[in-house]
Amino acid sequence: MKRLTLLLAASCAFGQQDPDFAKSVRAWTTKPEFLSPLVDHLPLSSRVPSPKTFLGHHAGAPKKLTYYREIVNYFRALEKAAPDRIKIVKAGQTDEGRECITAYFFGPGGFEEVLKHKARLAQLADPRKLSEAEAKTLTAETKPIYHITGGLHSSETGPPEMLMELAYRLLVEEGSLYDAIRKHLIVAITPVLDPDGQERYVDWYYRHKIHEVTEDDRITGPPYWGKYIHHDNNRDINYSQITMRNWLKQYLEWHPPVVHDLHESVPFLYTFSGQPPQNPNLDPILYSELPWFAHYEVAKLIGYGMPGAWTHAFVDMWSVGYLGFMASNHNGMLRMYETFGNGGANTMKRAIVPPGTTGPGSTKAEWYRPSPPYKEVEWSMRNNTNYMETGVLTALELASADAPAIVENFYRKSRNSIEAGKKDAPFAWLVPAGQKDPQRVSFLVNTLRLQGIEVGKKADGGFVVRRDQPYGRLAKSLLEKQTFPDANLRTYDDTGWTMGLMLGVEVKEIAEKKDLEEPIELVERYEPRGDVSGDGKYLVVEQKGSNHAVTLRYRLKDVVFESTADGSLVLPNSERAREEIVKLGLTAKGVAAKPDGALHTVDLPRLAMFSTWGRTQEVGWVRHAFDQFEVAYDLIFHEQIRAGKLRDRYDVILIPHQGASAKGIMQDVECKGRPLPYTKTDEFRSLGDYGSSEDICGGMGLAGMVELEKFVIAGGRLITLGGSSALGAELLRKVDAGRTSATFYAPGPIVEAEIMQPSHPVFYGYSDRTLPVRYANGPIFSIPESDKKAMVLMQFTGGDKSVLSGLMNRPAEVKEKAAIVDAPMGEGRVLLFATNPCYRWQNHREFNLLFNAVLHWNDWK
Repeated sequence: MKRLTLLLAASCAFGQQDPDFAKSVRAWTTKPEFLSPLVDHLPLSSRVPSPKTFLGHHAGAPKKLTYYREIVNYFRALEKAAPDRIKIVKAGQTDEGRECITAYFFGPGGFEEVLKHKARLAQLADPRKLSEAEAKTLTAETKPIYHITGGLHSSETGPPEMLMELAYRLLVEEGSLYDAIRKHLIVAITPVLDPDGQERYVDWYYRHKIHEVTEDDRITGPPYWGKYIHHDNNRDINYSQITMRNWLKQYLEWHPPVVHDLHESVPFLYTFSGQPPQNPNLDPILYSELPWFAHYEVAKLIGYGMPGAWTHAFVDMWSVGYLGFMASNHNGMLRMYETFGNGGANTMKRAIVPPGTTGPGSTKAEWYRPSPPYKEVEWSMRNNTNYMETGVLTALELASADAPAIVENFYRKSRNSIEAGKKDAPFAWLVPAGQKDPQRVSFLVNTLRLQGIEVGKKADGGFVVRRDQPYGRLAKSLLEKQTFPDANLRTYDDTGWTMGLMLGVEVKEIAEKKDLEEPIELVERYEPRGDVSGDGKYLVVEQKGSNHAVTLRYRLKDVVFESTADGSLVLPNSERAREEIVKLGLTAKGVAAKPDGALHTVDLPRLAMFSTWGRTQEVGWVRHAFDQFEVAYDLIFHEQIRAGKLRDRYDVILIPHQGASAKGIMQDVECKGRPLPYTKTDEFRSLGDYGSSEDICGGMGLAGMVELEKFVIAGGRLITLGGSSALGAELLRKVDAGRTSATFYAPGPIVEAEIMQPSHPVFYGYSDRTLPVRYANGPIFSIPESDKKAMVLMQFTGGDKSVLSGLMNRPAEVKEKAAIVDAPMGEGRVLLFATNPCYRWQNHREFNLLFNAVLHWNDWK
């Protein structure tokens, strides 16, 4: 094939080379074999600024990281210097107001030609109006977009630096490789997927990490990257976060057939090949494309003499929730690297996992790792740049040589999705009309629409999601029960995420084509309105389990609310109340008198949410949910806990899941002999957001536990979620927290739990005796038999039939184990969730367990 004859050697590049670059790169590369002929040189240009010309340093320079604002300025300087080869396209703004950008690189024809290819790719992405002959002509005329992304995880600092150098090369480098790239590809580069995190991490690096010399010196990263989450921006399956939505919207506008996401972790360069467990809904073509590229890259890097290039034995293809899977989920191809990095730009000696281990960092030779990493290595940022850039250029070589095949496969995967939906049952999914909470139906419909999935509305108000559409495979992945293919396999993330179960929305499979004959109207969004009927002195808001009931209470915080025994809310009738009820999609009736029976006042608590400094992400998901539903709280840390007098300030303290042990929460960030301030200064403007501390080291310790004990004894309510309930159990005399056996394995399945005390306020709005919950691997509670009836609110049913979606090995271990415990302590109470009822903006059906606990805090029995 043509690619085999392409001249790739750097010595073939035309024009004058930068001698300082060549000298510096050789000095910074710690072994000669860590450098390839593709990146050992850099052309000089009188027109286009190199990274050093603009920033003052070459990519990969020791102790140099680049702020996001400087990266954007550099790409804009490239665009100004070479408008005939680069165009920057905006993709929205972040939570903190930073601009998201992607740069498109092209050859002859300019950006107008790029827009023509963009239009063709849109036609191929939805080929329902194309004949085979038209599609064949179109694929022959279309260039694929090869979209390279970096900076999703802010501690993985190499990709943004490398991508600036790659951008420069794409503009100024000459030779057959670059001629082929410009002729056959449109290359897109998103240098940083999390701009807020890039700014914050670089601040933290220069303030705290720049002097690290050895692995023992290494300290934690900053408490935050983005506003709510950091590493989970790659697990945001419902695209809850603003920045991630920006990238999804851009993908659905541009339809790049390839998305290449650059990460850092294992040595030295791992290239993704799509190993098991594999999602059976993705097209088989994809599972051939991934090793096609991966094996070519491994062969080329080993051919350059670069050890430690490998594939296969790391990330699997099961979960559809990774950000880059927006490509695979939409008939494109996700590609991914993990390149070895130091969490900064310091050169240091690193120990690699020794031979004989089974971990992905093993130095043992395998068929997929024929030239393994060394046992020990001195590793630099420039090594990282060399490996990653060599790999990407090799991938672009292959893509440019076989561009027609990439476009053809993109079209075929789109066509196959449509055809599979026509011939294979289920042919569609029905979301019946008249469901208890229309707001959760709205969430399901609008989340599908956000991902480009067509949803039709029936005359009776129900919804239909047909499979015979371009993204029918994705609809199937999201709506069906996840049946794990092999219980002996392990997976990188969750095994179950079925939307209907997570949301509490009834979703039925349509297995007969005749049931699709009724006409439907495609919807863009579904925004249900509430209803207020009747008049009278009071309004009774029906208890339908809506998460928006808590929003109503907080929006009308100055109004006196009462609750019936089933959790229906009673409040004075007013025009404002009626307007808010309608806006929130709730149902209410006007009545002349309060309902019969006992009522209790729904007092808003003084609520604190506790966060460690080292595990803010899980707290961030709860913060996000509380902010979205307008629940007011103070975010507190170990400083506030240790200061004491908690009952004077708060009625309820919530400790979200943040680690698997009480010890981890109490000790928090390891102290290494010096303070680690997280404060905003004139120099470090991105630090000190979402909490501030003069020293994040240490934790609440035993002194903090004493203060929590005082808080509860004095009448406070303590709520703990998931792993944090191990800490809550430490306060209780009659509850112990244990663990399952070493052979138990439950990576995020959805399981059945039984409600034992249905009249408890936590279960207001839950009419069924059993409830699907996401298993969170929280503690296993041991409670004396004599106290179980009073204290256990919900328990896992256990057994194979209790696993509703995903994988749980040895489910008998959790049979009749407590899932929620309510225990008295002094004048207060402790509510322990072994589950995590507020997980990644997914399990909305469980959110109300937590919201009920907050709203009815002083009515637990």
